[in-house]
Amino acid sequence: MFETGYKNILAQVEAVDPIAYGKTRNYLDGKVTYLSPYISRGVISTKLIAESVLRRGYKPEEIDVFLKELAWRDYFQQVWKSLGDEIDRDIKQVQERVSNHLLPIAVVDGKTGIEAVDQGIDRLYKTGYMHNHTRMFVASLVCNMGRSHWLTPAKWMYYHLLDADWASNALSWQWVAGSFSSKKYFVNQETINRFSGFDQKNTFLDRSYEEIKEIPVPEQLEEISNLELKTLLPKSQAIKLNSDLPIYVYNFYNLDPAWGTEKPSNRVLLLEPSFFQKYPISSNTVEFILKLSRNIPEIQIIVGEFDEVFDSRFQSQIHYKEHPTVSHYNGKKHNRDWMFEEVSGYFPSFFKYWKSVGKIYFESRVCKGKGISKDK
Repeated sequence: MFETGYKNILAQVEAVDPIAYGKTRNYLDGKVTYLSPYISRGVISTKLIAESVLRRGYKPEEIDVFLKELAWRDYFQQVWKSLGDEIDRDIKQVQERVSNHLLPIAVVDGKTGIEAVDQGIDRLYKTGYMHNHTRMFVASLVCNMGRSHWLTPAKWMYYHLLDADWASNALSWQWVAGSFSSKKYFVNQETINRFSGFDQKNTFLDRSYEEIKEIPVPEQLEEISNLELKTLLPKSQAIKLNSDLPIYVYNFYNLDPAWGTEKPSNRVLLLEPSFFQKYPISSNTVEFILKLSRNIPEIQIIVGEFDEVFDSRFQSQIHYKEHPTVSHYNGKKHNRDWMFEEVSGYFPSFFKYWKSVGKIYFESRVCKGKGISKDK
C-alpha cells in the first residue's frame, strides 16, 4: 500500500489535492494524502509538503484545513520536545473514570461489533494504516466506554502503525481521553455511520450522546488483557567507518535521503534496542523502515546503543538531527525542518499554537507563493 522509493514518495507529495482533502478528510473514503508514514519516519517534512502545495499556486486561505493538519503534527512534536517523557503521563489533568490500565480484548481481536471500527482494526493489522477518524473512534471506545487508561492502548496502536509517531499518537489518545483536553471525546453510532458510510443499527453505540456518557461499560468491552509487545530487530552489520569522513547518524525518526548529501560521508542507521524496548514496533514497521533506509546511499545498519557504537573518538565526526529521542547523542546537532521555525516551545492547546504562528502564516513568503520562510 505504501511506496518506499524516494522518487515515488515525492511524486505523491506533488499529487496532493489540498482542497479535496479539506472537504473530505473526515470521511473514511475521503481524499487523504497517505503521507503520514513518510512524515513520521522523517523521509519528508511538513515544511516540504506545505511548500510543494503552495508552489502550485494554492492560496493559504483556500487550503487552511490542509495547512492546519500539517501544523498539528509540528504542534505535537513541539509538546514532546518541551515536555519529554512527561507526555507518557496525564498532562493537564488525570483521566477520569479509569477502571483499568489494560485493553479490551474485543478491540485487540477487532470484534467490538462496530463494523467501521472492526474493519479499521483489520486494516491496521494488514497495512499498518488506520484513518485518523477511526483512531478517534477506537480511542473513544477504549478510554471513555471501556474506561481503560490511554497509555497501554496507545502503545498497542503505535506498535502496528507505519506512521508510529509517539507524540502524535500519545497526545491524540490523551486528547480523546480528556487528559490533554477540556473534555472527553465521545462518539455514537450515528456519527460513525455518517463518516464511515455504514448504516449499522442496534449496537451499544446506537444511543444519544447524553445516554452514551452515562451507560456502564458495555459487555463487549468488559474482558480486558495486557499485551506483550516486542520488537524484532535485524542483525547488526559489521560497521566500517572511513575515519576521514563525517558520520551521519539516522534513526527511526530520521530517514531523510536528502540530508547532508552535499559531501561524502559515512551513513549509519542506528537502531537502539533500549528505544524499541520503551516504544515497541511491529515486524511490519521494522521491514518498512529498512526499505525506506535503502533510499540513503551506502547506509550501514547498526543495532546497538549510541554510546557503545560511537565512543569519544567519533564525537567530532558525528552529525544527527534534533529529536526528543536522541538527547543522549553527542556530536553536531542539526535542526529539523518546521513549518514555522520562529515559533517553538510548549503551548497548552493547538489553538494557542496556531494563533502564535498566525502572523507568520499571513505575513511570510508563504503568502507570496515562495515557501514558508519569513522574509528577512
